[in-house]
Amino acid sequence: MASSSSHNWVYDVFTSFSGEDIRVTFLTHFLKELDRKMIIAFKDNEIERGNSIGTELIQAIKDSRIAVVVFSKNYSSSSWCLNELVEIVNCKEIVIPVFYDLDPSDVRKQEGEFGESFKETCKNRTDYEIQRWGQALTNVANIAGYHTRKPNNEAKLIEEITNDVLDKLMKLTPSKDFDEFFGIEDHIKELSLLLCLESEEVRMVGIWGPTGIGKTTIARALFNRIYRHFQGSVFIDRAFISKSMAIYSRANSDDYNLKLHLQEKLLSKLLDKKNLEINHLDAVKERLRQMKVLIFIDDLDDQVVLEALACQTQWFGHGSRIIVITKDKHLLRAYGIDHIYEVLLPSKDLAIKMFCRSAFRKDSPPNGFIELAYDVVKRAGSLPLGLNILGSYLRGRSKEDWIDMMPGLRNKLDGKIQKTLRVSYDGLASEDDQAIFRHIACIFNFEACSDIKKLLEDSGLNVTNGLINLVDKSLIRIEPKQKTVEMHCLLQETAREIIRAQSFDDPGKREFLVDGKDIADVLDNCSGTRKVLGISLDMDEIEELHLHVDAFKKMLNLRFLKLHTTTNISEKEDKLLLPKEFNYLPNTLRLLSWQRFPMRCMPSDFFPKYLVKLLMPGSKLEKLWDGVMPLQCLKNMNLFGSENLKEFPNLSLATNLETLSLGFCLSLVEVPSTIGNLNKLTYLNMSGCHNLEKFPADVNLKSLSDLVLNGCSRLKIFPAISSNISELCLNSLAVEEFPSNLHLENLVYLLIWGMTSVKLWDGVKVLTSLKTMHLRDSKNLKEIPDLSMASNLLILNLEQCISIVELPSSIRNLHNLIELDMSGCTNLETFPTGINLQSLKRINLARCSRLKIFPDISTNISELDLSQTAIEEVPLWIENFSKLKYLIMGKCNMLEYVFLNISKLKHLKSVDFSDCGILSKADMYMLQVPDEASSSLPINCVQKAELIFINCYKLNQKALIRQQFFLKKMILPGEEVPFYFTHQTIGSSIGIPLLHILLSQQYFRFKACVVVDPKFVFPARRYHVNIQVSCRFKGIYGNYFDYADQPHCFSPSQTDNYVYVFDCCFPLNKDNAPLAELDYDHVDIEFHLDDNYNHHKIKGCGIRLFEDDESSDDDDDLSSETDYSDECEDSDDSDLGNEIDYSEDYEDRDTSDLGNETDYSEEYEDHDSSDLGNEYDYNEECEDNDDNDLVLETDHNEECQDNDVEKKRSSKRMRIM
Repeated sequence: MASSSSHNWVYDVFTSFSGEDIRVTFLTHFLKELDRKMIIAFKDNEIERGNSIGTELIQAIKDSRIAVVVFSKNYSSSSWCLNELVEIVNCKEIVIPVFYDLDPSDVRKQEGEFGESFKETCKNRTDYEIQRWGQALTNVANIAGYHTRKPNNEAKLIEEITNDVLDKLMKLTPSKDFDEFFGIEDHIKELSLLLCLESEEVRMVGIWGPTGIGKTTIARALFNRIYRHFQGSVFIDRAFISKSMAIYSRANSDDYNLKLHLQEKLLSKLLDKKNLEINHLDAVKERLRQMKVLIFIDDLDDQVVLEALACQTQWFGHGSRIIVITKDKHLLRAYGIDHIYEVLLPSKDLAIKMFCRSAFRKDSPPNGFIELAYDVVKRAGSLPLGLNILGSYLRGRSKEDWIDMMPGLRNKLDGKIQKTLRVSYDGLASEDDQAIFRHIACIFNFEACSDIKKLLEDSGLNVTNGLINLVDKSLIRIEPKQKTVEMHCLLQETAREIIRAQSFDDPGKREFLVDGKDIADVLDNCSGTRKVLGISLDMDEIEELHLHVDAFKKMLNLRFLKLHTTTNISEKEDKLLLPKEFNYLPNTLRLLSWQRFPMRCMPSDFFPKYLVKLLMPGSKLEKLWDGVMPLQCLKNMNLFGSENLKEFPNLSLATNLETLSLGFCLSLVEVPSTIGNLNKLTYLNMSGCHNLEKFPADVNLKSLSDLVLNGCSRLKIFPAISSNISELCLNSLAVEEFPSNLHLENLVYLLIWGMTSVKLWDGVKVLTSLKTMHLRDSKNLKEIPDLSMASNLLILNLEQCISIVELPSSIRNLHNLIELDMSGCTNLETFPTGINLQSLKRINLARCSRLKIFPDISTNISELDLSQTAIEEVPLWIENFSKLKYLIMGKCNMLEYVFLNISKLKHLKSVDFSDCGILSKADMYMLQVPDEASSSLPINCVQKAELIFINCYKLNQKALIRQQFFLKKMILPGEEVPFYFTHQTIGSSIGIPLLHILLSQQYFRFKACVVVDPKFVFPARRYHVNIQVSCRFKGIYGNYFDYADQPHCFSPSQTDNYVYVFDCCFPLNKDNAPLAELDYDHVDIEFHLDDNYNHHKIKGCGIRLFEDDESSDDDDDLSSETDYSDECEDSDDSDLGNEIDYSEDYEDRDTSDLGNETDYSEEYEDHDSSDLGNEYDYNEECEDNDDNDLVLETDHNEECQDNDVEKKRSSKRMRIM
């Protein structure tokens, strides 16, 4: 095979020949034909030849894609030619052998006249040379090539060879067609997993997604990436199929001749034979069953095509892959294609890049266009088709043009987009499916599937099958959790254009009304007709609408009425104005959704016998209607926030009602007993009904599963509830005592915040289904209920239950408990001992100010908050918490000393001892590793952690910084950069000279320090600060390359100056030319701070380079660096002056001595390298950076071993891995 496609090729063809035989005849004509076909060939121009080939020819061979070797009778008599051939074989070039008036077997076996010449050439040659020549001749002669014994056929031979060369060059040329398609690599990565190319099975894979999402682009990129791995490959596009369809009628979907024609074209492509004819449908199986093929079938929507081209995997040879690209998932399932890749919409960030590449030819919008660009991306719904078309349309236009065009883009679909998407709608085989598509687009987008089925129950449409078909055709998707229907905004607009086309001039004659202007016109002029089935008005689209008194009277078939808004409208901004005489709504309504309904009572003539959903949140209703209404069809009622509603609606005939929301109906005082007729009611929400006093105690809503009574502060008697209740929310309830006969076997979620009673209930309750219990802010609660029968409880929240002194022993039965929150339990003194809750992962005991001892209750804890407790030392058993990630012990005012065995806490991410005023000493015990183990030390042997000591002014800062070798980042009190950092400056940027840095090195690493002055913070809560580090590497010729590190996030919580210390890692082994071509001699490092409020300022910064002696091997490198930290760790405070003096000396040195910076490491080479994990710790820091592809240091060492010149040039330099 050819060399890597990344090679900078100079020539297309290198020709190896014996000039004595063919230069004047064959070669002259061959080179002329190559020139005519624009194929670049190396021409030796009569280079003087000797026994060995020169460097010019060797380089020419390496710089050529293809070698054409012309074997003639005298070829083997030339040692020059034979050496050329050996070099060609060594370079692994694509070789095309030509046997000019010569038998290939003579070359292969070195026989005949050719063999005699070869033997003569081998005289006085070494066995090594003879073996190399003979092997090269045999290898190349075994390659299929061209053979002629008739010189008069030279013209034909030359034509065939040059065409072959051209074909091979076309296949070798890497495609860059999809280089600018963002996110393509992610798609190819996922598809590669599905394809499993290493498997010998024949596999069919589907690529599925809606029109315009980029399926074809992804497929083309994938094809170009992998086709070389197959003996034959073909990409069957729409044009390929359409030609056959045009010849043979589609009247018979099982047309035999159509299949024959498709198979003929497929075989012609795969076998590279024109005008191939077949007479039966087993031809593909017969011809391809021993052949490894790659077949892509794009935009497939006809099963006959798939039957003809790839009906069975048995048709193809081992390792074959057939990829079907379609928007019809059912077609894939019908043919047993289980490996399906769904192409999803790009993320918002990716979508903006796609659009900007189309609109601006760069990855981000220029100044002044940012909001406009995001607006267009939103309009396109992140669909790649829309992004590309709209980007091309707006490209090169001024900002003023963009602003002028935006209203048109929002209100009307681009013609190209509509034409493309309309194909999907027209492809629906059933009129029912098309009707359901229009219903969803105009009325039901984002509605629950179950609600859509109920609302269309008597429509005559097959809704269940229709939804399945629309999903399979990629026209809608079903949100997996909520089971809601979602249609892309451009498909929705396509459907609405179809609706508009029903009557352009008279909107009152359309099936649905969705445009604000059209709706206003119809309702104001009373121009609706019986053709109107639904109205959906977004009131944000209008300024004010006056309804005609008879606005709905002519709409005799109106089934769906939605008047809604996406923004909050105050009472003074009602946009929908009704005349006082308005008193008519159609009785045919199935859906009535009217936000802020302005009437005090429903129209007297309204007889809602078909009504399924009544949604009037924020209405001005005082009552719904007088008397009893036939509401047998009603399933859902929502009057949430209807503050004037005084009378609970009479729902005695609403026997099928399932959900009822009356939350924040502030005027409701009583719930009538007729609610007992709601036997199918599953959800009742009356939260915020502050004046509710009476709830029937004797009703049994046997189907009720969710009851929400939060904020019903006047309700003193707890209502009777069914044993089927699964969710109970009773915050701020005035109930003083809970019934003793409560049956809570099915209760899953219990939320009772701010309970006023001393206890919840007496005795033991069967709570086997309970998963979550929240009792926070129950200040009078002294006794936690017996939980011995709550073995499946996962979350227990007792926050701010200030009267609790101890936990009951029954807590030991909570074997599945994951989270325990007792923060703010200020009277909690003891914690049960001798319990083993191995499922417990998160414990919050913050502000338990009387708690002095934390027991060992679980070794699987990952988050532990002991802040503001009376604990005097870090419990020793915490080192057994091997999964601990976060330890918070801030404001522990009794804590004087900290000892942490970090070597056992391999998952530790953050430790916070902020505001521990008397804390004076902190030891971080590290893993000890002997010298002989250094070469096998795993990268993740030391876990780095963030260490926070804000306002711990009694701690020795210098000693902590030494230990920071083992830590990811640290926050310390202070106003100056410590002397430890050998390069320092005032401000946020610093420049450093870099000497003797090799391009083969991979990482630039240093420890950074930033002193921050907070001008203002919010002291009551913790906030986040991000520090971004950018480097500008400057070359010796004035060129440069900019690089930005990932943000380093910190969470300070104080107002004084503080010091951030953290590691930085920049990879230098990038493939891009600007970085690769630089020979660095200087780097400028700048720190950028972002806190979202601009309340911080960088006062100063410093860095310390990671250094070692590169002349030593891997182990020595590790030893020299880690021994230095070991020296620091073992030294006491009295030795600190030595390090400071050393740093000062270092700073004062002339930059010319930088090459010897690491001399100090030699002093420690013989010391015990007990902390070998440090360097690997830095490796891990880079490994955690998702944007960097890191490799181990051994790779770099191997490069150095191969480059003696560079090793001699500089044996000591900063660590660049």
